[in-house]
Amino acid sequence: MLYFLIVVAVLLLAYAAVLVNFVRRGRKVPPVAYLVLAALNGLILAGVLAWAVAR
Repeated sequence: MLYFLIVVAVLLLAYAAVLVNFVRRGRKVPPVAYLVLAALNGLILAGVLAWAVAR
């Protein structure tokens, strides 16, 4: 479970870097990008809660 959390956290950081790159170039962030960001955050939250309950 810990490896799953690490992989999702790395994906979240990479996705955030892509969004920052969009903003630096002066482009608008697509609205669907916020949904993907929320989904990745939700995966991390669900994983942490499941890991805490399992311990």
